Amino acid sequence: MKIGIMLRHLGQHGGGVLGYTNNLMRELLALDSPHEFVLIYPDREFIGSYGNRENVREIVARSRSKFLWDQVSMRQVEKQEKLDLIFNPKYSIPLTARCKTAFVCHGLDWYVMPWGSKWVDRVSHRYLIPRYAHKADAIIAVSNTPRRHLTDFLNVDKEKTRTIYLGINEAFTKEISAEEKSTVQERYQLPEHFFLYVGQIYPPKNFGRLLRAYARIGPRMGISLVVAGTHTWLCGKELALVDELGIADWVVQPGWIEHDTLPAFYALADALLLPSLYEACPSPILEAMATGCPIVTADRHGTRELAGDAAVLVNPESVDAIADGMLRVVEDRDLRNRITDRGKIRIKEFSWNKCARETLQVLEST
Repeated sequence: MKIGIMLRHLGQHGGGVLGYTNNLMRELLALDSPHEFVLIYPDREFIGSYGNRENVREIVARSRSKFLWDQVSMRQVEKQEKLDLIFNPKYSIPLTARCKTAFVCHGLDWYVMPWGSKWVDRVSHRYLIPRYAHKADAIIAVSNTPRRHLTDFLNVDKEKTRTIYLGINEAFTKEISAEEKSTVQERYQLPEHFFLYVGQIYPPKNFGRLLRAYARIGPRMGISLVVAGTHTWLCGKELALVDELGIADWVVQPGWIEHDTLPAFYALADALLLPSLYEACPSPILEAMATGCPIVTADRHGTRELAGDAAVLVNPESVDAIADGMLRVVEDRDLRNRITDRGKIRIKEFSWNKCARETLQVLEST
């Protein structure tokens, strides 16, 4: 089988989808399979991204816009390469494709909470995503949460969807030495005690309520808040709360942290805070479990699904509940030990090799 893989999104900065793609591609191409893979990039700078392999060809398709790349350039590639299947590790497929198609659904938060999307994206969510979902021959959901929502919101036949969880990078499963932790702490000027937030900041992340809850607990207990992530969209009012709540001296914002450095952040933190309104398969939950960092997270959607009993689960719509969860995870040592021990066991269920093998099974059976 000749499989074309859409990799237009490689140019985006950081983010869970890019991390997913890089890890999946590395493991997928390393599998012993008889298939030919055609990797389709938006620019020549990405040639060689996944090494040289006999069963891999790399080509460049250019276009003036993302939409035209997906719908026109990809259709041309399909005809020229005589593809048997087109796979996109992100949303979207060419709607006029003659071959089989499959894509990965990383979540449908814009249907659960449409107010959290930019207006231009709402157009895509209303008119394009439903068409992609119904055109595709197979859809991989990164957890049961988006799989269920594909049926609930888009009336997608559950038979053509399958849940395949993310894996965990090897960097997070290695023992982190005291020297490494000390080096990272000094380099980023990290405080002795801190809560950790990891990820981009946009409405589903519920960052405003997190800050309000932190303001009640953190400063009076001498615990800072470290924000390892970037500001994305519709988050200006939430970010302004840092000054409004008088916690600017307690909030450290080092920005986006590379994955080889991030494990030390978890190892140094008192707890990970992720009380999101919506997550599908949040990698920070897996990373925290792997590194033994206690977790305070939301009692719904993908956070609850991934964390299970290995976290303190809170109502993300209640500042009181988030603050109480933070207090409990700091003061109750037995609770901390229980959830981190459970996390160490639970994380064994997740691996990128498993994700790649199951993904290939879906592509082969499409």
